Amino acid sequence: MLKNFWYAVEFGHAVDRRPRKVTCLGQDFVIWRRRDGRVACLSDLCVHRGGALSMGTLAGDSIACPYHGWEYEPDGRCVKIPANPPGRGIPLKARVDAYPVVERYGMVWAFLGDLPEEERPPIPHIPQHEDPAFRAVYWETTVDANYERTLENVVDAAHTPFVHGTAFGNPDRPEIPDYEITGDDWHAEADILLSPPLPKGLWGALARRRPRAEHVVVSNGWYLPNIVKLHVRLPFGDLVLYDYNIPLGQDRTLVKIVGYRNFFTGKWADGNAVKRIGKIFEQDRPVVENQRPELLPFDLSAELHIRSDALQVAYRRRRRQLMDRGWWVGGDDIVTGDVPRREATVIPSPARRDNPDLARAWVHRSRGETIDEPARSAE
Repeated sequence: MLKNFWYAVEFGHAVDRRPRKVTCLGQDFVIWRRRDGRVACLSDLCVHRGGALSMGTLAGDSIACPYHGWEYEPDGRCVKIPANPPGRGIPLKARVDAYPVVERYGMVWAFLGDLPEEERPPIPHIPQHEDPAFRAVYWETTVDANYERTLENVVDAAHTPFVHGTAFGNPDRPEIPDYEITGDDWHAEADILLSPPLPKGLWGALARRRPRAEHVVVSNGWYLPNIVKLHVRLPFGDLVLYDYNIPLGQDRTLVKIVGYRNFFTGKWADGNAVKRIGKIFEQDRPVVENQRPELLPFDLSAELHIRSDALQVAYRRRRRQLMDRGWWVGGDDIVTGDVPRREATVIPSPARRDNPDLARAWVHRSRGETIDEPARSAE
């Protein structure tokens, strides 16, 4: 799993004035919408006794822990401890990690890492979301597989005739012509020629009015750290899917898909579009959930690659570079408790670089580490 990226953690329309738990990179977070419409994101762990803030309530723009009522501002500072008598200050360490948030393209993005703003990778540009010619639908599911396996599955064009049969591929013409990859440090994309099956149902009725093409151009691409773009140019319009593979942990993935189409753009066709997305994905599920090894190998040579795997190879090479840079989740990001012995992920927030007290908060201690000095209050 890679840190120091913007992760789309939830659909924007699903976030309101009620605290909501989301999970990414093995860590739980709480998000909520402030009174001015902006979204806040904190670690879902009260610094006092480990209460889940997502079970709490809002007090203005602050969130109150359900256990002892400690209130935290969107920047992570505790501003109220109900058990304290009047005049008693709040300890400087009474705060939790707060993560930068941007709402864009129908998604809530949280920056999970501690890089300063000028060093952060970009959020991918999704032009279809702002194009009035396109209509969006939303779909999600949970998969018992590593997110990199689910990501590579969508990038892989060669599996379509075998996993999807005539629903999306053409078993009689499975060849993948060589293709050219374009991109930059954060994404790669290619136009791939596929032999199409004849569309069925509602879409097939529209397709039969147009000449049958020998090939269709499918644009496949990935955006670091976990997004896949699939652009299918149908005879009657464009279908563009953005597939967000959210790592709940090493072996479980929350897949959120936003599908854009510029045909049948009435609300009446949304259900049909969602049904098609779900049908295709459910064909992938048993294959991906049974891949071995469960985790993508670190060594590029550990699995055999051919020319049609070029997009996946580009992803793995760039991933290796970022691992060498220290962006892989592990080491200091994994905390092991004493009793019971249990590991948890704690992604440092940008505030840790500037706040030594927060950096030594109990939620980020390694197993067996103790803090001798008493908690100091802000007078």
